[in-house]
Amino acid sequence: MPVEIIIKIAALGVVIALLNQVLKHAGREEQAFFVTMAGIVVVLTWLLPYFVELFQSMQNLFGL
Repeated sequence: MPVEIIIKIAALGVVIALLNQVLKHAGREEQAFFVTMAGIVVVLTWLLPYFVELFQSMQNLFGL
């Protein structure tokens, strides 16, 4: 896994955490929840190719 993806995930995590705190202090808990969920979805879409590669290498390893 390249280091760039880890840095991107960390940066997005910081931004999401800041937005979450700002929205919670403004009394908009629902929007804070949706911002957090959107961040999780973005990170999972970034990681999806790596999961596919992992499962393909496991299939090759076990001969399935």
